[in-house]
Amino acid sequence: QVQLVESGGGSVESGGSLRLSCAASGDANSVHCMSWVRQAPGKGREGVATIDTYSGTNYANSVKGRFTISQDNAKNTLYLQMNSLKPDDTGMYYCAADLWCGERTRAGEYKYWGQGTQVTVSS
Repeated sequence: QVQLVESGGGSVESGGSLRLSCAASGDANSVHCMSWVRQAPGKGREGVATIDTYSGTNYANSVKGRFTISQDNAKNTLYLQMNSLKPDDTGMYYCAADLWCGERTRAGEYKYWGQGTQVTVSS
């Protein structure tokens, strides 16, 4: 089992920055696919960024060039650096993980989820 705890959300003005963190505990070394997934009010979940141990990083088109996903393996922590934030980036941001990246994770299905951290961007 893996436990995921997010932090770092908050309220910022358009153009601002935030850094989200996701601390993994338990059998954290078993997961090789970690992602940030967000859900805006009244909308479905959207994959934002993924880091795959074997193939690197991947981003949604809407955040490319503005967001950076990274991880500190020594600390078992996943990060999402968010710059040039826009009101459309508002939502609940979840850390998600699975043993491998593949068809299930590309469909937004992950074995482990955090509780989420709220990001609000005002215009």
